Amino acid sequence: MKSRILFLVNRAKYAAIGAAVGAAIGGLFSRNAASTGGAVGGLAGAVVAETRASAGNAISDVKEKVRAEQ
Repeated sequence: MKSRILFLVNRAKYAAIGAAVGAAIGGLFSRNAASTGGAVGGLAGAVVAETRASAGNAISDVKEKVRAEQ
């Protein structure tokens, strides 16, 4: 349960950072671009968090298999 909560918190953190960066970059152009940039940045941040989590799980699985074989 604790690992699931940490996963959700990390995903939210990455999404918030992505949204802030996207909105800041979009805000350089216009108010509408800031809104769109925030949405796209949030989506990109969530995707990055999912990718990191799945890669971390795959690496852990491989390490466990290597230890079991030794």
